Amino acid sequence: MMKFKWMCVAWLVVFWAAAAWAERAAVGVDLANVRSGPGTQYKLLWKLEKYHPIEVLQKSGEWYYFKDFEGDKGWIFRKLVNGDPSVIVNKNKCNVRSGAGTDHDIVFTVERGVPFKVLERKGEWLHIRHADGDKGWIHQMLVW
Repeated sequence: MMKFKWMCVAWLVVFWAAAAWAERAAVGVDLANVRSGPGTQYKLLWKLEKYHPIEVLQKSGEWYYFKDFEGDKGWIFRKLVNGDPSVIVNKNKCNVRSGAGTDHDIVFTVERGVPFKVLERKGEWLHIRHADGDKGWIHQMLVW
């Protein structure tokens, strides 16, 4: 009987861990439509730019139901996203620097909602690239 209880506990841990895990993806095209349902016949809700990260909640055929860093939810066609590591700025007026640390020069400043592809990680710093080619380093606390 004790073995059966441990098997049940182990199964529940695996089940809940899998349920809590959500797949991350990023928009892989310049501009992607977000729809109210899994198909082009559904209403266009908004558009996402390249590297915008999403958290896939459900899959339906060729469509992904997702949420973004603000908790907004919608459907996106699977072929418009990929597995590239990406982040989005979730704070206002963030400094992007020439190197991994506050002792490096500020290259540019970005606003909340700007997505980037992650090129490299050094500790708590991320080397990022925007779709327009701008590169720099940002602290992980400033992004989702």
